[in-house]
Amino acid sequence: MKKILYILQKEFIQVFRNKTMLPLIFGMPILQLLVLVNAATLEMKSIDMYVVDKDLSSLSHKLINKFEGSPFYHVSGVSFSIDEANEAIEKNQADFIMHIPYGFERSLMRENSTQVQLLIDGINGTAASLINAYSSSVINSFNRNIIVDLTKMPQIKELNPIAVETSYWYNPELNYKIYMLPGILVILVTVISMFLAAMNIVREKEIGTIEQLNVTPIKKFEFIIGKLVPFLIIALFEMAFGLLIGKLLFDVPMVGSLGLLFGFTVVYLLVVLGIGLFISTISSTQQQVMFISFFFMLVFILMSGIFTPTESMPLWAQKVNIINPFYYFMRVIRMILLKGSGFWDISREFFSLLIYAIIILSLAVWRHRKVA
Repeated sequence: MKKILYILQKEFIQVFRNKTMLPLIFGMPILQLLVLVNAATLEMKSIDMYVVDKDLSSLSHKLINKFEGSPFYHVSGVSFSIDEANEAIEKNQADFIMHIPYGFERSLMRENSTQVQLLIDGINGTAASLINAYSSSVINSFNRNIIVDLTKMPQIKELNPIAVETSYWYNPELNYKIYMLPGILVILVTVISMFLAAMNIVREKEIGTIEQLNVTPIKKFEFIIGKLVPFLIIALFEMAFGLLIGKLLFDVPMVGSLGLLFGFTVVYLLVVLGIGLFISTISSTQQQVMFISFFFMLVFILMSGIFTPTESMPLWAQKVNIINPFYYFMRVIRMILLKGSGFWDISREFFSLLIYAIIILSLAVWRHRKVA
């Protein structure tokens, strides 16, 4: 036990003496948290609309005004030519075209039906689907108002309309920051624990001090515990500090048990540290660690569900995702903080990560060889 304590003392002294590592551990994650939570969003707050109004009627003007009255839309151009509108799309000066054909009002008055064409830039499929949903909602609202204005039926006022009240659980105001902060915090905590732990062990190989440690009576498991525990403690501190920032600056609700969250975080960090240790055993230089870590990090993050639900991925990707630790923690941190889930609600993820931790740590310890 004394040997482990001496190694822990050595590691903490090394961390706090390293002027490069301190800003990397404590400064960069906090800065990234503040920037990314505000920047990483799928909300469409400014949609550039190009209008081609060939009808120039009072109803077409009302429809255009309906869009202009929405805070999400900005009319970037008006023309009578659909070719000019397409050119604006090609030059990325507009997100979509609203084409109001000639005879728009006349068809509505005489035939009780008319058409409006929406031409949406589909390069970004997610943005295109959101623009389509927003625009369809505005047109449907315009359609309901027109029906009321044109019919003027007195008996309609005597009817009791069906009142539909929509309530969103766990995030009533649909604040995207509340959804994004836990996910970004997972990424930052993982980077601190996995990347720096792997780099620290390989650094011992590069500067030659690993050979000095190998000839000491320190056992392999004592060396590994002493190397990994400091980064586990630092990652837990980063987690606590990130939650504090989330509460004070972004008012992230913390409905569930923080004790349960930190207990799950410890199990998750054992998995991540095991992966970092395994990467260090197959790498000889810090450059190799960076390349291998970057490969796994990129794949894990994109498949974690930070932006879109993992249920939307192909079936084969969902099966592959079983080896992605981000996937488990991304779900659990949101369930505990936003939903107030208890242990039995996250038991599947907890025991899955526990088995994962045993396997990856055993593999990493087996792969690590203490040789002189």
